[in-house]
Amino acid sequence: MSAIDTPQVCEIAIIGGGAAGVLAAIGILRGARSPLRLLVIEPSLPLARGVAYATTREEHVLNVPAGKMSGFPEQPEDFLDFLSGLPAFEAVSREQLAARFVSRSYYAAYLRQRLQDAVDGSPAQLEIIAARVQSLQPGDDAVRLQLDSGRAVMARRVILAVGNALRPLPARGASSLPAGKRIEAWDYPALGDIPANADVAIIGSGLSMADTVASLQANGHRGRIHVMSRHALLPLPHAKGAPADYDPEPLLAMNLRQRLHALRQHAAEAASRDIPWQSVMERIRPMVQRLWQTLSFDDQRRFLRHVVRYWDIHRHRIAAPVYAQLKEVQQQGRLQLHRGRLETAVAEGACVCLGAQDRWRRPLQLEVQCVVNATGVEMRAQAMRNPLLQQLLGSGVGRAGPHGIGLDTAPDGSLIDADGVVEPRVQVVGSLRIGSLWESLAIPDLRAQAAIAATQALR
Repeated sequence: MSAIDTPQVCEIAIIGGGAAGVLAAIGILRGARSPLRLLVIEPSLPLARGVAYATTREEHVLNVPAGKMSGFPEQPEDFLDFLSGLPAFEAVSREQLAARFVSRSYYAAYLRQRLQDAVDGSPAQLEIIAARVQSLQPGDDAVRLQLDSGRAVMARRVILAVGNALRPLPARGASSLPAGKRIEAWDYPALGDIPANADVAIIGSGLSMADTVASLQANGHRGRIHVMSRHALLPLPHAKGAPADYDPEPLLAMNLRQRLHALRQHAAEAASRDIPWQSVMERIRPMVQRLWQTLSFDDQRRFLRHVVRYWDIHRHRIAAPVYAQLKEVQQQGRLQLHRGRLETAVAEGACVCLGAQDRWRRPLQLEVQCVVNATGVEMRAQAMRNPLLQQLLGSGVGRAGPHGIGLDTAPDGSLIDADGVVEPRVQVVGSLRIGSLWESLAIPDLRAQAAIAATQALR
């Protein structure tokens, strides 16, 4: 048998080297009590960047204050400890630093440093493989992973942490637009190449849109910015204020309509005491997963159809300075919000002609120099254009999660196959669990899932 036909053997393999995968690797390295071989398989190096933290631009800041971004629940100030040791923050007090929305590039550096610290103090051996996993097949003694390099890996335990995928631009003709005319919001170098006087259309009005506008402003952009989405709602800002003190537990026994009514009442009562509505939302943050799981299937569908965008702007907030910048550009008349559904995108000479329907189904047309896809994270596993996920679903090794979102998992994160059988040797972490948990993207959720997956893998 040739070398390329001989599978590599390891105790644990982690598929994905973004924040979730790195947190899981740190947990395994810290928890290992004897030598073992740990593989992290990730096509895009360096580790810990993923989609959220791949940017190196200073204007792309965290959406949460630094004081709440520790990667480890048992060390709540660990990220602050890391930042305090950097020359850039020598003159900043710890209290000020805890409240600051720092650039996201610092978080990637933080995770890589903690990974190196874990490697240095662990009996386990970490190996990083720059490859993409094409298929996963559980066997009697191990799980076989086939890589795009032609090699195979046999692992006793697998952690699936493939991260986020961008939704495709929802318009006929979009895939035919030439380079430079259609830009993905996560393609930061391409955003930097947009001419300063170009008129730009951003499709989507969420967090990726806010990043795109921030980059355009930092580049000295002077052209018009058209933002189009189905609801035309901008992300809302964080706010300082006293904490809300209501009891959120009764929400669990309510249906969707009752919960919305109750939250509005709590917000009104808080406002009467000069407490911002943001504090009302913070009060339910630790129980969002239970709130999702206690909704009926029909109410979950209603939420996805009618409520999700309003939830997003209130729950996933942005730094106040980022929000102020959006409003300033809007007040200048350079940023225009359009409520509509994009249908066509056609290149004509130096321009891109966009055809849409507004909220009243009337034609809406825009002519710009380039269009930016900021439609956000793709939640349907079948649509993620990931060969591994397609193989899992096609072979029945896995099945789609509730409402077709992500992959179906047991409460401990174990993969569930097409027949409903739990595969405990494969743990799922991160965005692929959205269908089961809803809240499965933020660091507090990733660090908790990664810790459970590491504990399971080490058994």
